[in-house]
Amino acid sequence: MGWIWLLLASAFEVGFTTTLRLSHNFKNLYAVAGFVVCVALSLLFLELAERLIPLGTAYAIWTGIGAVGTVAIGIIWFGEPATAVRLLLIAGLIACAIGLKITSGR
Repeated sequence: MGWIWLLLASAFEVGFTTTLRLSHNFKNLYAVAGFVVCVALSLLFLELAERLIPLGTAYAIWTGIGAVGTVAIGIIWFGEPATAVRLLLIAGLIACAIGLKITSGR
């Protein structure tokens, strides 16, 4: 169940980075509300995950999935560059997250 909590936490992390971008310096109140909800849920689910997964592993995977998801949103929705080097580095993040999952022992 810890890994499910961690995936939910990571999804809400992507949500809060995206709504932060959409908040336009906290002027868009709907985006600000979404940001606050996503931050709260992300941290709640991260805390639940850390009860079952080693702290360092949970945090590294949370930030890794959040980073990959945020880059994907940036490329797909905001027209950010998808250069070969950038995609290669993202693949490295994914490989590290998989390695941590495999070696976590849980």
